[in-house]
Amino acid sequence: MALETIRAVREIQAETLLAFSTGKDAIAAWLAVREHFDRVHPYYLYLIPGLEFVEESLDYYEGFFGERIARLPHPSLHRWLNNLVFQPPERCAVIEQAGLPNHSYVDACRVLCEDKGLPNLLAADGVRAADSPMRRIAISRHGPISKRSSRYHPIWDLVKTDLVDLFRKSGARLPVDYRIWGRSFDGIDARFLVPMKRHLPRDYRRVLEWFPLAEMEVYRWERAHG
Repeated sequence: MALETIRAVREIQAETLLAFSTGKDAIAAWLAVREHFDRVHPYYLYLIPGLEFVEESLDYYEGFFGERIARLPHPSLHRWLNNLVFQPPERCAVIEQAGLPNHSYVDACRVLCEDKGLPNLLAADGVRAADSPMRRIAISRHGPISKRSSRYHPIWDLVKTDLVDLFRKSGARLPVDYRIWGRSFDGIDARFLVPMKRHLPRDYRRVLEWFPLAEMEVYRWERAHG
């Protein structure tokens, strides 16, 4: 049971990190662990720095839960830049000279703990067995706690009706992402960029500051779909 997972982690650490994407499962994970630890240290991994809709959501959840959410670069941000994704030729040499490190989710946890003067803590996340057959197999095979990846899954056995009940009791609301995309923001392909251009034009322009040729992704989609 998920509660047993939380209790097992609580036996080895009084505080916990929380990988917080603003998605429904991450919110549910925060709701699940907040009464069991002395303190929750949430962190958000940003794909694009300073998106307005992201900051508005983070401000809301900071107020709702009463805890500051750390902002750290997502591993995909550095990977995209290092692989020159959607970059014009004149930027390539500058990016290569910058030598951005390719980091992992474990690195993010380690840096956050170092910054806060904490021991290396496991991070709660919103992984659920019901998300996919592969996740169910992985949890069944390896369990809901992974010290190697510094993660544990406090809501691994929850299903959709459990989430609905949890949200109803807490009064927490979903971010604007679900109105625009039906899920949390998670990429810079056409699935995310086309609705962003339509509904969040300032944030769309912000994406283009970092990835100028991403506009070609939108152009191709608009040409294909009229």
